[in-house]
Amino acid sequence: MSIDYGDARTGIAFCDKNEVLASAYTVIHERYVPKLVDKICEIAESEKPELIVVGLPRNMDGSYGFRCDECKNFGKTVEEKSGISVAYEDERLTTVIAHDMLSSNNVRGKKRKNSVDAVSAVVILQSFIDKRKTN
Repeated sequence: MSIDYGDARTGIAFCDKNEVLASAYTVIHERYVPKLVDKICEIAESEKPELIVVGLPRNMDGSYGFRCDECKNFGKTVEEKSGISVAYEDERLTTVIAHDMLSSNNVRGKKRKNSVDAVSAVVILQSFIDKRKTN
């Protein structure tokens, strides 16, 4: 399971048991972090992932900024509440890639806005599982 954590919208994606292909699951519209964590834990309880991957928004030069700290704290909270281990994956340019993917599939307007975060979560998860296969 992967999470593209955002202030207003948080994308969720899952992959198959064989870790071949990541797919969009949902976008959670929640700004209040405790409620967001509860919703994520409900999804995790239902879908039973073995690991949760949280996107880490590093700077373009690879350094960590304040948003990385927020994401790490968020990941720690999700891990404590869900009891599922959390890993982190670099999410630089995932939103740009997600917009490109949606453009190539002619997804525009509100439909794009409502799905871009889930597609970003797919990019994060696919990157994570691809790296795991090569290591």
